[in-house]
Amino acid sequence: MPDRDELARLLDEHDSWLAVERGLAANSLSAYRRDLRRYAAYLRDHGLTDASRVDESTVSAYVDHLKRARDDDGRARYAPSSIARALVAVRSFHRFCLEEGFVDVDPSEEVGAPRVPQGIPKALTEAEVEALLGAVVGDEPRALRDRAILETLYATGVRISELVGLDRRDLDFDAALVRVLGKGDKERVVPIGRSARGALEDYLARGRPQLERPVTRSRVPGDPVLLNARGGRLTRQGCWKIVTTAGDRVGLSGRLSPHVLRHSCATHMIDHGADIRVVQELLGHASLSTTQVYTKVSPERLRAVYELAHPRARIGASRR
Repeated sequence: MPDRDELARLLDEHDSWLAVERGLAANSLSAYRRDLRRYAAYLRDHGLTDASRVDESTVSAYVDHLKRARDDDGRARYAPSSIARALVAVRSFHRFCLEEGFVDVDPSEEVGAPRVPQGIPKALTEAEVEALLGAVVGDEPRALRDRAILETLYATGVRISELVGLDRRDLDFDAALVRVLGKGDKERVVPIGRSARGALEDYLARGRPQLERPVTRSRVPGDPVLLNARGGRLTRQGCWKIVTTAGDRVGLSGRLSPHVLRHSCATHMIDHGADIRVVQELLGHASLSTTQVYTKVSPERLRAVYELAHPRARIGASRR
């Protein structure tokens, strides 16, 4: 069997292992496949079509290659986080080859990933959220849908993939709850407030029936809550555009994404006294440390709580 076929075979077996043994979600699988296609192309460009011939210097050189890559404007093509993610995929592949006995060593084991700066998510102010939620007006089907999208993202803190994946059976308006399928196919139930519930009910009653197409309905898996103009399930890309377009209308260009609304939901709840473990459950985070990054307390909130709680915080002020 030619070397090229052997590399392709190992990549295919690794792909099956990720799906079956590790049970990765579709989005995660897609990311691994994309990163490993790029890695395989690099190996072949350098005449390496046999995984057993790859050594540590090869993997290090690949990481350096990603760091040096530039776009047409001379800017770095890959962010440190993207390079770190790519190295995770490469390590997964080589570790798989070692554990399955296809190679004798893991050449990626000692290769270091670039340091990824931990940025603090920039939440919107409550006034900005109010302006955003008022940006979509009218009773046309798309307007009703878009308003429901914005209200639900902010009200629940769900991920964009979780939102577009909702089916009508996942909504329980009587109990004011939404069932969400999160990362790793983990299910959770999140509450939904009056405003978002009203927007969803309005859309389902007056907007969705006009977007639904009888011809398309039989070809759409499930019973999606959010439909596109053709009657199919709204995609992540379509939802992203709806959110950013609404942000453009209220001066939030370049600052708004569905994830920013997720940050904002969490941050505003913390600012209003919510327990961080409750927010962790709401967002579907496995680790509390992840929630803490999403919910950095604002300086104003920090100072206000400090002045109320610390016994000597206001002694100087009381003497003046």
